[in-house]
Amino acid sequence: MPRVVFTPSGLDGEVVDGSSVLDAARQLGADLDSVCGGRGICGRCQIVPSTGSFPKWGLTVDEGALTEPNSTETDYAGKRPLIDGQRLGCAVEIRSDVVIDIPPASQIHKQVIRKDVDTSGITLDPVSELRYLELAEVQLGDDATATDLIRLGLKKDWGVTDAVVEPSALSQLHPAIESDDPGFTVCLRDGNRVTAAWPGFVDRALGVAVDIGSTTIAGHLCDLTTGEVLGTAGRMNPQIRFGEDLMSRVSYVMMNPGGDVELTNALRSALDELIAELAPEDRSHVLEIVLVGNPVMHHLLLGIDPTPLGAAPFLLATSDSITLPAGDLDIHCPNARVYVAPCIAGHVGADTAAAIIAEGPHRGDDIQLLVDVGTNAEIVLGNNQWLFAASSPTGPAFEGAQISCGVRAATGAIERVRIDPDTLEPRFKVIGSDLWSNEDGFADAIVSTGVIGICGSGIIEVLAEMSRVGLLNRSGVIQALGDRTDRVIEDGRTFSYVLHRPTADEPGQELLIVQNDVRAVQLAKGALKAGIELLMEHAGITEVDDIRLAGAFGSHIDTKMAIDIDLIPASRKTMGSPGNSAGTGAVRLLLSGRERTEVESIVRSVTKIETATEPRFQELFVEAMGFPLAPAAEEPPPGSGGRRRRRPR
Repeated sequence: MPRVVFTPSGLDGEVVDGSSVLDAARQLGADLDSVCGGRGICGRCQIVPSTGSFPKWGLTVDEGALTEPNSTETDYAGKRPLIDGQRLGCAVEIRSDVVIDIPPASQIHKQVIRKDVDTSGITLDPVSELRYLELAEVQLGDDATATDLIRLGLKKDWGVTDAVVEPSALSQLHPAIESDDPGFTVCLRDGNRVTAAWPGFVDRALGVAVDIGSTTIAGHLCDLTTGEVLGTAGRMNPQIRFGEDLMSRVSYVMMNPGGDVELTNALRSALDELIAELAPEDRSHVLEIVLVGNPVMHHLLLGIDPTPLGAAPFLLATSDSITLPAGDLDIHCPNARVYVAPCIAGHVGADTAAAIIAEGPHRGDDIQLLVDVGTNAEIVLGNNQWLFAASSPTGPAFEGAQISCGVRAATGAIERVRIDPDTLEPRFKVIGSDLWSNEDGFADAIVSTGVIGICGSGIIEVLAEMSRVGLLNRSGVIQALGDRTDRVIEDGRTFSYVLHRPTADEPGQELLIVQNDVRAVQLAKGALKAGIELLMEHAGITEVDDIRLAGAFGSHIDTKMAIDIDLIPASRKTMGSPGNSAGTGAVRLLLSGRERTEVESIVRSVTKIETATEPRFQELFVEAMGFPLAPAAEEPPPGSGGRRRRRPR
C-alpha cells in the first residue's frame, strides 16, 4: 500500500494502490476541495506532485508515483483552468509512495481574502455548500421519487446518509433533473439539508452579511466558496423618519397603533433593496444571509413588538439565534436562509455579539475594552476568563445631532480641528480634502461644497482642543476670553467660539460652538465614561490592556483626543479603531459555521450589567461630565474673564 504525505498539513498515511488523490485526501482528512464529486468538471481539486528525496518523512518519490494524464485531464475544459505543473486530484491515481502539495486555491478551509472588512484569521466553513450529482436513469415502473434519487446520489457520491430535502426545494427538483445536462447541482445546508437545486454544474454560491444600525445599514456580498468579499453597499436606515434614536422609535410604536408594522416594513424593504444592489443578477445564488443589529432592530426585523424594550425589565422576546427562509422577512432571495445572530441582553444586541467575534476579547489573557460608539454605546470588557457587557445611552450628539452646527459625516463636514494655544485661532480639515484650512489650495478644494458643518469626530476634537488651550474650564463652561481673541463672542448669558467664518473664497455659514453644544457632548461623554467605569468596578479592575473603538464613528475618533476629554481611559498596551466590528463579525458568521457555534456559546457566558437600574451609574455619570484641565490652564477667579465681545446681530 503506497504511503501518501499531504503538504502543507503534513497528514500522512497508507492508501490502497490505485486510489485517486481525491479519495486519498478524503481518507486521510486532507484539505482538498471538490464540488463536482470527482467528475473532473470543477477543477477545484488541483494538486502539485512532488518528486525527489524527503528526509523529514523518510521518502524518495520517483516520476512514476502517479499515473500519466488520462482523457479527463487532457480533455478538461472546466471553468477553473488547469494550471501548468498541477494535476486534477480526482483523475490521477497513486501507484507508489508520494508527497503531494495542496495549493491554497485548492484548499477548502483557505484563508479568507481581505477586502473592505477584516476577516483575517478566519477558517472558511460555510453552512451552505454546493454538491454536483449525476443520477441513474429512471425506468417506467421504478418505485422511486426525485427525492429518493437525490438521497441516493448524495449517499453514493458524498457520503451523506441522512439527507433531507426541504419543502422549499421540491419545486426545483424536476426542472433540475430533467434538463439536457447529465447532472445537476444542489445546495446542501448543515451537511444534510437540500435547500435548492439547479440544472447542470453550478459553482456560484453567494452570501450577504448585514449590520443593521439605527442610523445606517451596511451589507457585504461574499463568495461562500472562496471567502472573498465581492462588494459592499450601505444606506440610511429608513426608520430615521420615525425617530433618530431607538427609544424615540419605541415611543412611536407606543403612541401609534400599527406603528411597529410601519417600522418593520420600512426596514425589510431597505434590506431587500440593499441585497438587490449587491447581487442584481445573482439573487437565486444567494444562499446565506446573516443579520446583526441592536435589540430594537432585532425585534422590528422579526416583526416583534419592541415596546417591552422601552421599560424595565427590558425583556427580550428571545436571545437565541434564529434561522428562517429569506421570504419570511420579505427578502426576495428564493434559495436563501437567514441567520439572525443571538442577542446578549435587552440593550445589548446581536451587533455587539458580532463585534465580540470580530475583536476576540475572549480569546486572550489581556483585558480588552471594546466600545461601539453610536446613538447607544455598547461596551464589552473582559478576557478569556470573564466578560461584562452593558449599553449606555449616549444619544445622537456623537453623530452630529443635537449640535447647533452638527451634520452627519459628509463631504464638506469638519472632521479634524486644531487650535493655536497662543492666538486661539482654529484650523481644520473637512471630509473630502486632505488640506488643512490654513493651507494653500484649501479654498479651491472645497469650492463645490463649502464648509457645511461639523461631524461627530470633529466635535470631539474641537472640545478637546478648547479644553487644552483653556477655552473650556473643568465644568465645561466656555471662557470669556474676548480680550485675547475675537473668536470668543458673547451669546446671551454665555459665550460661543467661532470655529469658521465664511469668506468670498470659502463660502458657507458661520459655524459656532455654543454652550449647549458643549452640554450635549458632556451628557454623551458622561454616559459613555460612566458605563465604562461601572463595568470596571464590577470587574474589580482599575486598568485595561487594550482599547478598541469600533463602529463608523469610533473608527474616526482620534484616540488621543478621546482620552484628552476623558471620554475613555488610557490603555496600558494598545489602542485601536478597527472600524465596523459588527459588520466584520457578521461576515465571519456568514463564512463560518464554527464561529456561529462560538458566538452562541459566548453570549451565554457574558455577565450583563443594566445601567438603567444601577444606582452607581448616576454617581459615575455626574463625575464623568467634567473636562480635564490643561496643565497651563487656570480657573479664572469669579467675575473675571476680561473684555466681552458681543455676538453680531
